[in-house]
Amino acid sequence: MDIQDRVFEIHRPHRRLWTLYLIRCLLAFPVAPIALPVLWFRYHTMRFRFDAEGVNMSWGIIFRREIQLTYSRIQDIHLSSGLIQRWLGLADIQVQTASGSAQAEMTLEGLVEHEMVRDFLYQRMRGLRDHPRAVVAPRAPEPAAAGDSTAELLHEILLEVRGAREALERAAR
Repeated sequence: MDIQDRVFEIHRPHRRLWTLYLIRCLLAFPVAPIALPVLWFRYHTMRFRFDAEGVNMSWGIIFRREIQLTYSRIQDIHLSSGLIQRWLGLADIQVQTASGSAQAEMTLEGLVEHEMVRDFLYQRMRGLRDHPRAVVAPRAPEPAAAGDSTAELLHEILLEVRGAREALERAAR
């Protein structure tokens, strides 16, 4: 089984994520009665879907959130884990896009296969950048019809600008 098939089989966070949530609630004891139910619902509703087009992540009951990212939108991927996460063998994969936000667009948490998923995302992200869809080269403008004086004038301006650019490039050498 290759890396793609193994990643495509991931649909839920590992059960160690619930252990991490419990430990965090115990460490923040005063807020535990509020945080514990929120984290319980988050853990039990969190779903991942990796496919040929991108990554989908959803969670929540009352306030349902769903994030869909195509591999071509991914700009950067960060792997982070705190002390307790490392002890449990977990890490967060923070996926960033060019959305202009300082925070990650998507944070995949609760994965024990975090390095494999990170490598898979990098492979897909780089693969799309190295082999983009066919780019159509801009065509040179065609000369205008004899009766169209505006088009003829624009064509003459274009030729003049090209000549000036070439002269500047020769002078710079």
